[in-house]
Amino acid sequence: MEQLNSALISIKVLRSRVGQVFETLGSGIRLEHGEEGRETKFLMELQELLNAVNNNLRELESTTNGLTPAPFNLGNTSYLSQETTQERQALYSQLVNSYKWIDKIHEYSQLATQVLSGNGLKRSYFNNSNKRRRPLTSCHNVMPHAVDSILNNIDRSLSEMTIKVWRPFATNAIVHVILGRVLKAAFVFKGIMIEWITVKGFDENFDEIDDLWTESRHKVFRNVQNHTHSAMLHFYSPTLPDLAVRSFMVS
Repeated sequence: MEQLNSALISIKVLRSRVGQVFETLGSGIRLEHGEEGRETKFLMELQELLNAVNNNLRELESTTNGLTPAPFNLGNTSYLSQETTQERQALYSQLVNSYKWIDKIHEYSQLATQVLSGNGLKRSYFNNSNKRRRPLTSCHNVMPHAVDSILNNIDRSLSEMTIKVWRPFATNAIVHVILGRVLKAAFVFKGIMIEWITVKGFDENFDEIDDLWTESRHKVFRNVQNHTHSAMLHFYSPTLPDLAVRSFMVS
């Protein structure tokens, strides 16, 4: 306990010396330094204060090095168990348990530091600069005439539907499908892959580009459009996109 008291006293002295240094720096050159050589006197005063801070810091280091690493005695807190009030009788046992847990935490932290410093978290010492990514499929990127031939075959096999191909976006096709006098549908293709489907009533239009992305004003056709999106995802095949289109159209 004496070493701890001396360490606390050294800390107070060091804080006081450091406060004097900052106070001197804040005040700057004062009248008591005189007119001649006042800058030199100010620097000498500041040097003396810094030397005193250095000496106090050394004393504090020597005092703290002499402290025992083991936990200190509880001291007067041991008398808490002799209190007559019930609120304070349990304080002593709680303090003892807290000290025990602190000792365990220090011990476990030291062991964890040794283990983590010996075993790196990386499995390899080499950093791979190339990012791994899934290979991009290009089976759906086919020539426009191949898409036209597939759609023509589907048109010949399904007599109850009328299929018209439109290409406002260069090579990618937009297919208008009319099913009797019931509904119209627009299929937006990316190569041979169906990317988007819009279903509307027979009396609604697909004349403008914006009509491809606007839903029908009838709720029944909006529900049909949701079902077509589910079927589009169900029949999707990254390796056989033409088979996916045929299966979707036939179903």
